Amino acid sequence: MAKYTKEDITRFAEEENVKFIRLQFTDILGTIKNVEIPISQLEKAMDNKMMFDGSSIEGFVRIEESDMYLFPDLDTWVVFPWTAEKGKVARLICDIYNPDGTPFEGDPRNNLKRVLKEMEELGFTDFNLGPEPEFFLFKLDEKGEPTLELNDNGGYFDLAPTDLGENCRRDIVLELEEMGFEIEASHHEVAPGQHEIDFKYASALKACDDIQTFKLVVKTIARKHGLHATFMPKPLFGVNGSGMHANLSLFKGGQNAFFDENGDLQLSDTARQFLAGIIKHATSFTAVTNPTVNSYKRLVPGYEAPCYVAWSARNRSPLIRIPSSRGMSTRVEVRSVDPAANPYLAMAVLLAAGLDGIKNSLQAPAPIDRNIYVMDKKEREEAGIVDLPATLFAALEELKKDEVMTGALGAHIFEHFVEAKEIEWDMFRTQVHPWEREQYLQMY
Repeated sequence: MAKYTKEDITRFAEEENVKFIRLQFTDILGTIKNVEIPISQLEKAMDNKMMFDGSSIEGFVRIEESDMYLFPDLDTWVVFPWTAEKGKVARLICDIYNPDGTPFEGDPRNNLKRVLKEMEELGFTDFNLGPEPEFFLFKLDEKGEPTLELNDNGGYFDLAPTDLGENCRRDIVLELEEMGFEIEASHHEVAPGQHEIDFKYASALKACDDIQTFKLVVKTIARKHGLHATFMPKPLFGVNGSGMHANLSLFKGGQNAFFDENGDLQLSDTARQFLAGIIKHATSFTAVTNPTVNSYKRLVPGYEAPCYVAWSARNRSPLIRIPSSRGMSTRVEVRSVDPAANPYLAMAVLLAAGLDGIKNSLQAPAPIDRNIYVMDKKEREEAGIVDLPATLFAALEELKKDEVMTGALGAHIFEHFVEAKEIEWDMFRTQVHPWEREQYLQMY
């Protein structure tokens, strides 16, 4: 990650003819927020003197304690390539601070930094994340509103003319590369209208920043093509949903702590303990990694999404897979995470789960190398395989019972996250859906 000074930022702004700066941050629900300022206010912003009303942001503070400060992370400077030549727009991602100069505990980015410090206290130097976010492209109508009409009938790795999203996807990649992303792969996914763009792994904080930037770029460029990009986990019944597989690794002194040349499967004890921690807390962190009512429409058998807590080095049906790469690329892939997740919160709970396994020297169960989808309930129980929560409500109940996971969120975020999600569940639970009318209106 580049290290920039105030002088560097001032120079970059002049060289690029930047006229506006977006001071960007993320709320508890994962929504990107920003305060746009003219270039004349850049110095004030870099001196951490920009205030905003925290009471207007979901899950932040009450109206009587609303003053909050934006502390820009200068290393996140980037110019949006698509902005007007007569005056470009740049972005700085910010941490949120209280008026007394302390980090705001309700800021998801600050919270991840807190959990990363716990990792460092255990002797690790880096927690790396390689995300694989998937999204759908739908056509816009004449009013610019999203429809449910897909722009192609493509399938996995299809090309034009079947994959009509190819030009849009290519433009997204070009914009991302201009912004400094290292794109590793870009392809059509299994479902019609579904796409995936993978970018190089990075330290967790930067990777989470990148995920938020990625979502913004994808949506912006899609609209220029007359399309709506959505990271909704399951927008269509009967086809695969969108995941965001998270490839995780711990480093110590520049070496991958998960690799042991002489270990079984060349995995270190650290890797196995981390894996055991993920398995132990899987049902509890699901509310955070799969945070919407719709997330649980994806976590069902038959559509490649995991719904059972198990691991394997060969098999793609369990929750956790160990990809075949070794050495510096040794990693644990958690396959349940979806792109609706707030990445900062998702990485905080995943890291805390893994660290709990390391702290307590937990033992991972035996790998499951057969297709779990064809096993019946009795076979799964005999193999020690438990199900992921089937609804957001069930997931929230599991989260509340787990002190390690609630601790990873911190008291403020935990309280406001659960409150918001219980409201969401209750709204869904009490709504009458079209399916119900189709089934019951004439029958009864």
